[in-house]
Amino acid sequence: MIKFFLMVNKQGQTRLSRYYEHVEINKRTVLEAEVIKNCLSRSKDQCSFIEYKDFKLVYRQYAALFVVVGINETENEMAVYELIHNFVEVLDKYFSRVIMFNLDRVHIILDEMVLNGCIVETNRNRILAPLLVLDKVAES
Repeated sequence: MIKFFLMVNKQGQTRLSRYYEHVEINKRTVLEAEVIKNCLSRSKDQCSFIEYKDFKLVYRQYAALFVVVGINETENEMAVYELIHNFVEVLDKYFSRVIMFNLDRVHIILDEMVLNGCIVETNRNRILAPLLVLDKVAES
């Protein structure tokens, strides 16, 4: 099961966070700081899977952006690694450039892919269908 999903820039600033288990706000801040420190300190040659406390971290770097997912022991790391790539490809397909000004849309995309910590959809067309409907309604 997925515990949390983070998008972080190279400066260590969290751009998007979604938690699938309750974590208090002050503990989130500490958790994110430690997770970001662990991922940013690793070289590109090192594995993208890290065992951290009672869960695992799976991350991928895209230019200046890191996508980090915290998972429990039973989740398949490679499936989550591919989920991250699929998520970024969906973002790339929907947005031409600027993502950070459209975080509501990014949350919709993530919610279409992951529900309560479980991967529910990977088909790009089905993921984007609700957004395309919203775009058509907004145009009219």
